[in-house]
Amino acid sequence: MMVATQALGFKQVWRRRVQVSGALAIVLATCTGLVTTAGAEGEVITTHAITTFGDPPRYPADFKHLDYVNPDAPKGGEISMSTYGTFDSFNPYTQKGVAAALATIGYEDMMTGTADEIGSLYCLICSTIEYPADKAWVIFNMRPEARFSDGSPMTADDAAFTYDLFLKDGLPSFSAVLGQFVEKVEVLDPHRIKYTFKTDSPVRDRVQSAGSMPVMSKAWFTKTGARLDESRMEPGIGSGPYLLDSFKVNQRVTYKRNPDYWGKDLPINVGRNNFDNIRVEYFGDPTAAFEGFKSGAFTFRNENSSKNWAAGYDFPALTKGWVIKAELADGNMANGQSFVFNLRRYKFQDVRVREAIGLMFNFEWSNATLFYGLYARINSFWENSALAATGLPSPEELALLDAVKDKIPAEVLTAEPVMAPVSGDKQLDRGNLRKASALLDAAGWAVGDDGMRRNANGETLKVEFLEDDDAFARVVNPYVENLRKLGVDASLSTIDSAQYTDRTRKFDFDMITDQLPTGYEPGSGLRQYFGSEGVNDVFNTPGLADPAVDQLITNVLNADKRADLAPAVRALDRVLRALKFRVPQWYKNKHTVAYYDMYEHPAALPPFSRGELDFWWYNPEKAAALKAAGAFK
Repeated sequence: MMVATQALGFKQVWRRRVQVSGALAIVLATCTGLVTTAGAEGEVITTHAITTFGDPPRYPADFKHLDYVNPDAPKGGEISMSTYGTFDSFNPYTQKGVAAALATIGYEDMMTGTADEIGSLYCLICSTIEYPADKAWVIFNMRPEARFSDGSPMTADDAAFTYDLFLKDGLPSFSAVLGQFVEKVEVLDPHRIKYTFKTDSPVRDRVQSAGSMPVMSKAWFTKTGARLDESRMEPGIGSGPYLLDSFKVNQRVTYKRNPDYWGKDLPINVGRNNFDNIRVEYFGDPTAAFEGFKSGAFTFRNENSSKNWAAGYDFPALTKGWVIKAELADGNMANGQSFVFNLRRYKFQDVRVREAIGLMFNFEWSNATLFYGLYARINSFWENSALAATGLPSPEELALLDAVKDKIPAEVLTAEPVMAPVSGDKQLDRGNLRKASALLDAAGWAVGDDGMRRNANGETLKVEFLEDDDAFARVVNPYVENLRKLGVDASLSTIDSAQYTDRTRKFDFDMITDQLPTGYEPGSGLRQYFGSEGVNDVFNTPGLADPAVDQLITNVLNADKRADLAPAVRALDRVLRALKFRVPQWYKNKHTVAYYDMYEHPAALPPFSRGELDFWWYNPEKAAALKAAGAFK
């Protein structure tokens, strides 16, 4: 269970087989669990894992446990954390309602990844997979011992039912992507299911697209009449290691470890899922949440406020040694956090307007004055990774860009990639103000007698920043002041989380802070976040629908060699940056966390996960000492 903690970030919120022969082929098959057989359809590969580009997976078929876990980690205790806002649903697969934090915790996918490698998926519900070299189809051999949380057996019928459910009632962008990959699904026997893929679908991600599907109980949906696209307070029945235990709406949610979890002894789960309970406390805002942590209302905090980190950790629980404040290595790329324009609004469809507004955000001043110098600026959509575009386009990138040259800004082919503007040490950078003014003049937004900019129809250039985190006001208000000096009628509206959810889902906003994730081996998710298919979906926050971007995404998806992926991603990165539909914010390459001193973790954490809900564990002696000292309410 690689759990993502919802709303706890900065802003609360495999393809090719290695070609070998002879004795070397026997050695490789022995080491990795990969077996090939010849049949009427040609060579068929049977394996426990798959990698994007055919490299041997890190873990062979007979591995005992993941390298980064403590296989002897004790089970027990509780870990608790916070979020803020409200919830009215335990169905995380619909746009209707607001799902509770960690609402996916009870579900498992057919295959799962690890936190110490990129691009590998290992069998979880399945024991092995079978597929031909061209990946025209895949068969998942499901484990007969797999069970749902109610004890009922999991079968291929459940997997096929879940596929149909997501295709019919899933989020529009997800069902569109799924429909582009899969031609048909067949139940071969109670524990074997076959996906046949469309011949024009990207080969690289075919098996992964099917292997990343959760499996849900057909019997539960049939009995209850529940739908995937509805808001409901019943979580449904999954097969994961945790179950919903209790909740108080808008106050807390508690999940309990399933003592009868079918997969607890699988090698991939050894040393994981160690807490008996996971509790999430809800607060009205981040400030209240921090106060709750200081008083012991919850026990683990991922600190996303640089101000708190630099100046707020002087409370009694810390000075008494009850709380540990730590910086942990983070090997992930930047999360893409940005001020995002809503391109569905006519006023933002001119790139000069977007560029002018971007010029007025002074990151350098904000970092020095507000963030205590803790952050670096985001430029690339693949920031802090080798996939970020740099310098002039390579010949390989130019070949891809040339195919869409009539649809992209000309300078993309001849200049270095767009970088975030650099500002001076004062809040208002006069040089950037002059550049922004010239851009708005050219775009037809002239300054009137009252100092406000209007277009030919007399409409004022209004920009509303929509936030549900009042702590962000100290960042946005100086930005608003700078924009008003430019003549833009800028404002900040801070609303409660329910209103925020409603307005963003209706695309009723000018600019919001959002994260635009990509990935080290980006796949079909690019179409959800940046493709025309997702323009009316919640994932595509900016409402981007650009034919050049669509083509460049296709190039990324069709890259079936590592050497082809990097130039395809960099070409896409250049065009996304040139469109300037976001004002990039900041990132840091470390986790800043605080927790009550009753949790332990392996000395060396994996590069791609902090893992507090995954492979940390509880020390009951330390917990007893804290309770005796009065650390908790």
